[in-house]
Amino acid sequence: MRAIVCDAFEGVDNLKLVDMKKPSAGPGEVLIRVKAAALNFFDTLILHNKYQFTPELPFSPAGEIAGIIEAVGEGVDPHRVGEKAIAYIRWGGARDYVVVQQDEAITMPSKLGFEHAAGLMITYGTTIYGLRSRARMQPGETLAVLGAAGGVGLAAVEIGKLMGARVIACASSDEKLQLCKAHGADDLLNYKTDDLKEALKDMTYGHGVDVVYDPVGGDLSEAALRATGWYGRFLVIGFASGAIPKMPLNLVMLKGVDLLGVFWGEAIGREPADHAENMKQIMAWVASGQLKPYIDRRYPLEETPEAIKAIANREAKGKVVITL
Repeated sequence: MRAIVCDAFEGVDNLKLVDMKKPSAGPGEVLIRVKAAALNFFDTLILHNKYQFTPELPFSPAGEIAGIIEAVGEGVDPHRVGEKAIAYIRWGGARDYVVVQQDEAITMPSKLGFEHAAGLMITYGTTIYGLRSRARMQPGETLAVLGAAGGVGLAAVEIGKLMGARVIACASSDEKLQLCKAHGADDLLNYKTDDLKEALKDMTYGHGVDVVYDPVGGDLSEAALRATGWYGRFLVIGFASGAIPKMPLNLVMLKGVDLLGVFWGEAIGREPADHAENMKQIMAWVASGQLKPYIDRRYPLEETPEAIKAIANREAKGKVVITL
């Protein structure tokens, strides 16, 4: 089978297209022929061993996939052969075949094709965990989303609206903000041309926002924290800017703000019942036609390095998908 592999933590230029032996399903496992694999910002980090998880070398990037179950191992219902499935696998998706535990292979929503289904697990799973499980966001509250046109940011715009929030999309260009508007954002804020703190204060009539969703980090984090209201919640999603901010804790005290870490990849193992409930809601929104991942770019397997560079350079909006 074909696979894009990283055999040293030296970045995207070290990725190679190789031929590997096709795997087989062991007891309790299923073999999936991958039809599409989605990339995320953490793929730019994991190639340098700068992510929370360290894969064993060699490995393939892409942590979520969609495909067809081609074979099953002992103890697995044989009727699953031929089933369209999606799976979150942390890494290893940029290859023709993957093997996963049977309970990790989720039946693919019938309303989605492989490419859209591949981009469903990580960004939407992270977002609903952050907004529902961590922030406990309520209808009518105000949500400010930083980096709102990126994969996880756009998911926050969409899910925020579905949860009944007033969504303020914050991004670095008017072009990106128009995409956010098309996906339901109520208000738009260009933090390249406007002061983030002052604009958020003005948009909330001085009260401040209830929830901040921050996958960007850097200088924007403190500005957004200063724009939160009393008992606001600040969700730490990631650091796409490359800078991890040092937050002034006096602001947290004076505003009664909750700083909440969102580590979805760890939470799904520690709190499986909550994860199942969140994914049930995601699938219900997909089934009703209210949710569908936006794909900005598609690349063939051999162009995976170019796809990851587009994410690293912050050129992509929404999801970036590898097609097989």
